[in-house]
This record gives sequence, structure tokens and C-alpha cells, in this order.
Amino acid sequence: MLISELATPALVADSATIDRNVATMAAARPGRALRPHVKAHKCTALAGVQAAAGHTTFTCATPREVVGMAAAGLGDDLLLANETVDPLRLRAMAQLDIPVTVAVDSEATVTAAAAAGISRCLIDVNVGLPRCGVAPGEAGRLADVARRAGLNVRGVMGYEGHLMMVADREQRRDQVDESMALLVRAHADVGGDIVSAGGTGTFDLHDGNGVTEVQAGSYALMDTHYGSLGLPFEQALYVVGTVISVGEGFAVADVGLKALGMDHGNPSVEHGKVWFCSDEHVTFTPDATLTVGDRVRVIPAHVDPTMAMHDSLWLMRDDEVVDRWPIDLRGW
Repeated sequence: MLISELATPALVADSATIDRNVATMAAARPGRALRPHVKAHKCTALAGVQAAAGHTTFTCATPREVVGMAAAGLGDDLLLANETVDPLRLRAMAQLDIPVTVAVDSEATVTAAAAAGISRCLIDVNVGLPRCGVAPGEAGRLADVARRAGLNVRGVMGYEGHLMMVADREQRRDQVDESMALLVRAHADVGGDIVSAGGTGTFDLHDGNGVTEVQAGSYALMDTHYGSLGLPFEQALYVVGTVISVGEGFAVADVGLKALGMDHGNPSVEHGKVWFCSDEHVTFTPDATLTVGDRVRVIPAHVDPTMAMHDSLWLMRDDEVVDRWPIDLRGW
């Protein structure tokens, strides 16, 4: 099959580019120095590529991802890097053969985990992103609560997500160091072997600052958001669309809001400039004359929610489809 034969909108990725991105990251952060975050792709086939590159631990965003990774036999150490108090989902993770660690940031999340049979946790520390995480000064006390509840406190985690897109690299490094100093001080009170942090935007800024593992995920596929930072990863992911209408100075393709993650803004269109997106359409100015039926490649601004909107990822080599990977970790 050729890419031109796929029904659109179709989520496609260049297989050779994925391989290069995974190899680049594995060289920079080999083995357990990287805990790949599967939320970025929600695809066990792609997680298998990361495992083949030497990564045996994985980060998950949802219990569904944890259970799906275990069912696929991927990883010897899975981390749910989000808090949950759902007893059914916690019990499902506790019953897996693969060890599961959960993030906790309150006595309520500790109690829920222990009651469901979870035996391992990381203390989630707020390092500047106003999302989840206990105040750094309270991390040691919460670790004591967790140990009294019977949990093995393996260490700490903190996500400096508010710094991922600081444009100047040296400024980004300085601010990351400040955030990680909070995490390391919390770790001194908590104990354990793990200091987990980071993402694709800061993957190379954690040498020597106490972090033992980085939770990067987007690097394998990339998007325009991270693509603006000059990172050593190439754009592998596209949504292929069909031109369905041509107007005076613009064209419309069938890739809209329901096929793209839009929280980071408009996508890009190869050889064109996007005007706007609507439910089923992207309107853009093409660099060359297009006719109805032509194919265009749309580059999403945010890979994670884009992946979650599709049930399949088509692997391509040049214009040929070489494989189909189910996006089998979608949903909750």
C-alpha cells in the first residue's frame, strides 16, 4: 500500500526517523538513565522499539497504560507518574506480575494505594509546576506516612514542565537547576534510590544535578512545539490529509480539530501556511498550486493528544506503508 491509498485523515510516521530518534536518545541517556514516557505515543509497538534500544523501565500517565504495558510484557519496572485514588484501577495495577510504582503527594493518595495492595511509591514533589506534587518541605513527612502504611518509598519525582519551552538553552538550564535543587533537597529527607524528573525539552540538562532518570517521551515522534527548540530529534509524525476544496488563495484539507492536539496551537502544513482549523478542516495557503484530491502532510503542535485521537499509526518508508501499529494504550 502507498500513503496515497490511505483513508484520511491518517496518522503516519517515518520508520527510519523513529529509529534515529530512539538511537539518539539511547546514546545520550542509555538504559535506566531514561524511563521513556509512553503517554506520548500510547503504543506498545513503539515502546517495544524503545525497549530494544535498552530501556527496561517505563513511565505511564494512566492505569490503562500501565496495565497495557504489562500485558505486552514490556518493562521490568513501571511507574504511574500521576496520582490516583480509584480502588479498582489501583487493584488492577497491584495484581500485575510487573512491579508497579505509583506517585503519591498526599496522605489520601498514600492510603488509597496501600489499601489496594500497591507496595511501591515515589513521593511526587512540586518543583514549580502548579499541578500535582507535595511541597518540598513536606516530602519527608509524607514519606514517613507512606512507610508506616507499608509502602516501599523508592525516592522522589518532580516534573519541571513549566520550563520545557524556555527558548534560551542556558536560561532553561539555570531554571532547571533551580527546580532540581528543590527536588534533591526533598530527596535528602525522603531517601530511596530514585530521583526522577525531566522530559524531552530538558533531557540533556540533568547531568550532575542529582537526577537518576529522565521521563522523556515526545522525542521518538516529535511535534512543532518541541521542534522549535533545536533538539537533536527529527520530526517523524504527520497526519496525512486530502485536499477537499480549493479557493482563491487558499486550500482546505480534511485534517481538523478532531484529528489533532490543539492545546499548543495550530499545526503546520508542509509547503503551506495554516490559517485556522475547524472540526474537520484545516484551511491554509499552499506554496504551490493544489487541486482537489491532492495529499498534504500536517505536522501536529502536540504529539501526545494527537496520538490519543487515532486508533492506528501507519509506518512509512518514503511513500510506502510498511506496517500498522495499533495505538493500543488509548483510553483510561
